[in-house]
Amino acid sequence: MSTFGARLLHFLTSFPLPTTLPDNVLAFSPYLQETPQALLTQFASRYYADNRPRVALLGINPGRLGNGRTGVAFTDPVALTACEISNALPQQREPSSQFVHEVIAALGGPAAFFDHFFLGSLYPLVLLREGRNYNYYDSPALTAALDPAIRLSLQLQVHDVGLRRDVAICLGRRNGEYLTRWNQELQLFDQIQILDHPRYLMQYKRRELAAHVAHYVAVLTTASQ
Repeated sequence: MSTFGARLLHFLTSFPLPTTLPDNVLAFSPYLQETPQALLTQFASRYYADNRPRVALLGINPGRLGNGRTGVAFTDPVALTACEISNALPQQREPSSQFVHEVIAALGGPAAFFDHFFLGSLYPLVLLREGRNYNYYDSPALTAALDPAIRLSLQLQVHDVGLRRDVAICLGRRNGEYLTRWNQELQLFDQIQILDHPRYLMQYKRRELAAHVAHYVAVLTTASQ
């Protein structure tokens, strides 16, 4: 019997790269690069070596400094070390990762968290424009171009990797609008809980960080029951 981790590795390493994208946007897969793939493999073997479905926390698309380096969603090199996956990457922090791993710590740490939850994205590949992170919804032309791929990504994550279908957590209000629309057509999740994106909270709401971590914890605790 395959494990959640083995199916996740197959999904990420085999997801198709687009040939061309509008607006001079480039996509790349960190999961095909030696270091991120090796770290992701270690992570999956440690935390997803079973066959239980997880509640998904779905972001927009990966950034270059967190997932783009480690292969693990919302996990920069410092957070990966805290997950007991040693690495020789530059120990730089990424704001979204900082927030998410505050939530993970509040829920009992990585082992307890990943028993119940999966960190991922609607679109699993890194998007860059002029060397900077770019979101799939940052231009109408890009959203239209990626629409079939995002639909495929969602379907594969639910049906092939093995996500719980009673509830999903969407990170980001605008991201949630798109996921709600796709979910109405694809009928993947019974319920979607939408939370403010970690990057937004770290940039604009840092003074209320503890309250927002507590809100995440409350929503995730309810969802995991």
